[in-house]
Amino acid sequence: MAVELDVFVGNTTIMDEEVYQLWLDGYSVNDAVKVRMEGGVLEEFEASADVLLSDTMDQYRTFQMCERLLHSPTKLANQLLFQIPPHRQAILIERYYAFDDAFVREVLGKKLSKGTKKDLDDISAKTGVTLKSCRRQFDNFKRVFKVVEELKGPLVENIRQHFLLSDKLARDYAAIVFFANNRFETGKRKLQYLTFQDFAFCAGQLINNWTVGALDSMVEDMDVDLDKEFLQDLKELRILITDKDLLDQHKSLVCTALRGKTKAFNEMEANFKNLSRGLVNIAAKLTNTKDVRDFFIDLVEKVCTFLKKCSFFFHKCCKQRQAVQPKFSDACASLSRRRCDVTSPPTFSPSLLSLAVQTDGQLRT
Repeated sequence: MAVELDVFVGNTTIMDEEVYQLWLDGYSVNDAVKVRMEGGVLEEFEASADVLLSDTMDQYRTFQMCERLLHSPTKLANQLLFQIPPHRQAILIERYYAFDDAFVREVLGKKLSKGTKKDLDDISAKTGVTLKSCRRQFDNFKRVFKVVEELKGPLVENIRQHFLLSDKLARDYAAIVFFANNRFETGKRKLQYLTFQDFAFCAGQLINNWTVGALDSMVEDMDVDLDKEFLQDLKELRILITDKDLLDQHKSLVCTALRGKTKAFNEMEANFKNLSRGLVNIAAKLTNTKDVRDFFIDLVEKVCTFLKKCSFFFHKCCKQRQAVQPKFSDACASLSRRRCDVTSPPTFSPSLLSLAVQTDGQLRT
């Protein structure tokens, strides 16, 4: 008896995005089949359970074979084994390097070593992220860190070029690399209210203002290491709180610049000395490694707790910080030039005030 078959032959690799996400999330084949069945795929395609199982297994095998290429995304576009359209390649890469905020929050600032990897079982149980997915995300963090830590040039751009990530995801990875390199403490209980995006914002401020690359664009580790000479210079700002005349001058310069430009001026004027004292005390101690690691703890204890008491002022300041920060900085610069006769005095204020307001925005709630 003759049997007629319709056969279609092609060389484009077929990848189901839903199944890909299940694979990334660490589901086993059987669990993925169950999820797909509950989603109504059998009824949609009028397929049997055996066909669905076979399709899922085939998809998983394809993802596993592609994974080595995803470790070096630039190779994906140049290989011939898998015929994947460029737009689909971009989706595969972006999703492979995506991460769970709950997971990254647990490892942020920790050394990306075997010791930390041993804790992934506990982190998986705490966050609800599968162990397989935790391992993939951790290995991605470590891989990106190793590739970019010795490269010259802007950190975000290096990540974007070598891993073909979107600008948003590249900036998030830059924050992860920056925190891992400087080992900032983020796990203490008093910091738990801060999200990863809060810390990512802070990382961007620190990279743009406090790293060697903020001054020289062609040095090693430009956006990874804090500028030690700059941190040493910050000690000179202690005179702004120890010398009453300079403290008054600093307040006068800032208030003069802001008068009539912000609705929070009265609160700003009334609380200026306490705010300035807290910021300068933190800045002046950053030559010590331990104080650098405890930077965010100090911000919360010595600045944000004070900001919380002034919630009315800082509710407005959160909305108007772009106006407040430059004036605060300009005043510091003016006083520094008078005192030290330097052309480029430390401009710590935009970063510190910005970081403080960012964390206070969460603390107030």
